[in-house]
Amino acid sequence: MIRLLLCDDKSRTKANGVGSLTGSDDAQYSEAKFLQVRRIIDRFQCREAYADLDRHWTAKVTDVRNWFVFAASERWREDDSEHEHYADSGGKSGGQKEKLAYTVLAASLAYQFGLEWGAVRSRSFRFVVIDEAFGRGSDESTQYGLQLFAQLNLQLLIVTPLQKIHIIEPFVSSVGFVHNQECRCSVLRNLTIEEYRAEKEKALE
Repeated sequence: MIRLLLCDDKSRTKANGVGSLTGSDDAQYSEAKFLQVRRIIDRFQCREAYADLDRHWTAKVTDVRNWFVFAASERWREDDSEHEHYADSGGKSGGQKEKLAYTVLAASLAYQFGLEWGAVRSRSFRFVVIDEAFGRGSDESTQYGLQLFAQLNLQLLIVTPLQKIHIIEPFVSSVGFVHNQECRCSVLRNLTIEEYRAEKEKALE
């Protein structure tokens, strides 16, 4: 069982409005507001004396992934004791980081589309496309992610290299092979999972 905590980054602008652009009762665009916008643009362009600082600031404010700190607690169901803690992917192995990424993805989909845990029939949105999926991840973390998505009853379209097909196979009902012969044109061949298994066994004979 994994619990996910999503919290605002403490370094973000606080409610007092410092460093933010706010409206005013004056309908006209004031000189002070113009200067405030110009200072922001100057920072985006990296001021000569503060180039490194401004580059770091620009990367932070223009990428929404930097606006939040993620933490997840993995606990045993029996006594609710903590088995593992993940904080913003820091200090963990590649497999543990992947586990956290899949948990965050599943939790965000469940929250965004109002998914019910374990529901088989639902009118909620459930179709998800995962491109370049699982290519570099471990088999264990790939299996973990797929089991998590299955529990949410998501309908997945997985685009992945062939080396992960043996892990994905138990979770899919059909396979589409894309082949580009002689770099001319791509061909798509659709197979049910039963047809795929039959051809795989035939090739091994």
